[in-house]
Amino acid sequence: MYNYNILNDKELTGLLQQADEYAFTEIYNRYWDKLFTVAANKLRELDEAEEIVQDIFVSLWKRREDLADINSLSAYLSVSVKYRIIKLLDKQAQQQKYTDYTQYVKTLTDDSTQQWLEFEELRTRLAGFVADLPEKCRLVYQLSRDSGFSHKKIAEELSISEKTVEAHLSKALKTLRTRLSSFLL
Repeated sequence: MYNYNILNDKELTGLLQQADEYAFTEIYNRYWDKLFTVAANKLRELDEAEEIVQDIFVSLWKRREDLADINSLSAYLSVSVKYRIIKLLDKQAQQQKYTDYTQYVKTLTDDSTQQWLEFEELRTRLAGFVADLPEKCRLVYQLSRDSGFSHKKIAEELSISEKTVEAHLSKALKTLRTRLSSFLL
């Protein structure tokens, strides 16, 4: 029977490779507090730190037969805890990005509905303002903006000069801008 607390890490690792539970317990007792302190200083939740350390020791026991290449048990365990912390923090960052993205999309969806309602109200108001224009002015505006006719085509359709088309369109646009600007304030 060994006095495990006086054995060095190399000796404990050798016994651990032979599935010596007492060697494992000594390693656990020797390093648990150190590993937990490192993890707790880097993480927000103590439960997460404890879980990481416990996982390291579970992994150490499962991989005990592969420990022959380890020169320093202390360094191996320190790297293990740091790696698991980085892995957890990366996972949390990815989750946060996803949460932020879903909130952003939700905001866009909510905002787009509001924008659509405002657009519909603006369109209804504009249609009312266009309907209030004098007949020729309204007709020229509708042919230009709704039907996409050129000034020349509108002049031909209404049997008026292009200058008259420009005058009616200019008057319509000025009137609509004035009425819409009071609505948009």
